[in-house]
Amino acid sequence: MAVRHGQSYEELLELIRDTGREFNMEIIEKAYKLADGAHQGQKRMSGEPYIIHPLAVSCILVELGMDSESIVGGLLHDVVEDTDYTLEDIRKMFNQEIANLIDGVTKLGKIPYSSREEQQAENIRKMLMAMSEDIRVIIIKLADRLHNMRTLEFKPPQKQRDTALESMEVYAPIAHRLGIRAVKEELEDLSLQYLDPVAYHEIEDTLAMQSKDRIAFIERTKTEIRQRVSTMIPNVYLEGRVKSINGIFRKMFIQGKSMEEIYDVYAVRVIVDTVTDCYNVLGLIHDMFQPIPNRFKDYISTPKPNMYQSLHTTVLSADGIPFEVQIRTWEMHYTAEYGIAAHWKYKLGMTRSKSVDERLVWIRQMLENQKDNEDATDIVRAIKSDLAPEEVFVFTPKGQVISLPAGSTVIDFAYAIHSAVGNRMVGAKVDKRIVPIDYKVKTGEIIEILTTKEVGHGPSRDWLKIVRTSEARSKIRQWFKKERREENIVEGRAELEREFRRNNIELSDELLQNLMDTVGKRNSCGTLDDLYAAIGYGGIQLWKIMPRIREEYNKAKKAAAQMQEAAQPSQPVQQPRVKSAVGGVLVEGVDNCLIKFSKCCNPLPGDDIIGFITRGFGVSIHKRNCSNVPARIEDAPEPERWVHAHWAGEVRETFQTTLEIVANDRPGLLADVAQQFSAMHLSIHSLNSRELKDGSAVIYATFTVNGPDHLKSVMDRLKGIQDVRSVERS
Repeated sequence: MAVRHGQSYEELLELIRDTGREFNMEIIEKAYKLADGAHQGQKRMSGEPYIIHPLAVSCILVELGMDSESIVGGLLHDVVEDTDYTLEDIRKMFNQEIANLIDGVTKLGKIPYSSREEQQAENIRKMLMAMSEDIRVIIIKLADRLHNMRTLEFKPPQKQRDTALESMEVYAPIAHRLGIRAVKEELEDLSLQYLDPVAYHEIEDTLAMQSKDRIAFIERTKTEIRQRVSTMIPNVYLEGRVKSINGIFRKMFIQGKSMEEIYDVYAVRVIVDTVTDCYNVLGLIHDMFQPIPNRFKDYISTPKPNMYQSLHTTVLSADGIPFEVQIRTWEMHYTAEYGIAAHWKYKLGMTRSKSVDERLVWIRQMLENQKDNEDATDIVRAIKSDLAPEEVFVFTPKGQVISLPAGSTVIDFAYAIHSAVGNRMVGAKVDKRIVPIDYKVKTGEIIEILTTKEVGHGPSRDWLKIVRTSEARSKIRQWFKKERREENIVEGRAELEREFRRNNIELSDELLQNLMDTVGKRNSCGTLDDLYAAIGYGGIQLWKIMPRIREEYNKAKKAAAQMQEAAQPSQPVQQPRVKSAVGGVLVEGVDNCLIKFSKCCNPLPGDDIIGFITRGFGVSIHKRNCSNVPARIEDAPEPERWVHAHWAGEVRETFQTTLEIVANDRPGLLADVAQQFSAMHLSIHSLNSRELKDGSAVIYATFTVNGPDHLKSVMDRLKGIQDVRSVERS
């Protein structure tokens, strides 16, 4: 798909004419005039007139082969959101169908990745619902996102990274599942350019240096194949392909391979008329070149979930250069390139309603899996995990093919067959061998699930930590929710009490009930037992609700203390010489002094502290084990300037602290750390990193916390990030 940074209406008309298909030009022209007038005076961040964007989106939709209504949707997709026109105006001026498209895309446009997780999850749920009603909604949104990514250089750096991350983790997987390869690969490459620019340009430069040799190799190979194949098979078409930059990146930087170890960087695509011709070409290719073992994949007999079909084989040229050969029919080619959009672009001999319905099963399944889940953010994780481009294809003993995301276990396989099979599972055999319950399945294996007829048997809670797919996780939670309510209540109460002890929270029965009323209502739990049960079966995750619980607990404790103080009769008391100073610190022998916390050690409430009387700047508070504090005060040059200090009871102020995070260096590490801080809603003052010679990276993060408990929870969350080895206060 050609990259254009802006189009005119004349270019849109030219693209439409070049398709040779019929369009309703009357409503397209009407939509353009409305959009042009509505966006009059508005500018893009590039300084161009805003109308450039909807025109570019519409051009992408034409290239994808979409219909007249979709093109109108592209022209008008920002009118309701960014101008004075309403959805009712669109309905009156056009029709209900177009109004529904605009409504769906308008909702999608409100998904800000940097917003709170819950809000993002609810908006993505709306996106899936809109897609299930009319798939054209998401295709318009994908075109909108693609043009925004093409012009992302005009956005601020942080906005670039946020948008790129959302595109990589949400929109590219959806494009992949819909089979729209061109959009999926371009979104991934453009996202990688902002998420890891060093790696992107390294691969781009390597490909550029090899460009001349690559073109010569592909052309020479195509000629060789054409001369052999065309004598036996009619109407053979060949084309060359280079693997996308993100595809190379995943194998080089994630799988640790060198460019020479990636066998499918170069590929030749052979397109023929029939399926029989595909297999005949395969035989000829294997006769001409040396096949590389275990590199043959038959996606014709076993299509991918996005309906992709081709034969893939990797062979060695006479020069010893490995390359991939993809063999498919023209119908398979259209589906591989345009996915679900191919049914608008080409007449593939299938009724649109049937083929489209088959493609939307995964959307409805995902919505169904999340229906009873109190934790809305699971739907975001479901998109990231279930729509991953890497898949494995395994078989039941009867030969049925089951497709699963890479990394799935035999438990995921059992629940993919049926929830009853998963719930009654007691073990599994892979190729007739007993395997552990956490065994990760591989392509080509035959899986047999061992079940029991024992009444009341069900899954283990530990399975929630093992399974890969959201479908399996959802079905396990549903079973516990339905079958083990009393057990869930006991388990949930125990989990909550453990978390309370860890956070030093002590509650009376009355205070607990009041607190749970507040937190429970926010999580759709009518009673305290409902909340316990939801925690017990995993519908609510404690780490997400604990910040709210701590906040409500501190409010209630403060209110109780104020009521108790008001109830006591006021009596004259002797004012001690030692007074509370700024920051909740008591300094012995000093009244009402200016307090500052030293930057060298950033003391927090709960730390053993000491004060140093500065000249003209009050008392500087240090941690007792700070490197700037003498081991023996009496040996210091001016011992009289060191004074005893301690924290004044319950401290309610905020403090800055710095953490040192040491991790195995990898692409996206800093982005993952930043995302975790954002998810915890922390005020970050600085975040920087540097590489170490041993292949590690150290990240220094300075931020505001409410005290030691808050800091501990932050450190625990950071330790859970992939590849992080240690998190210490700096």
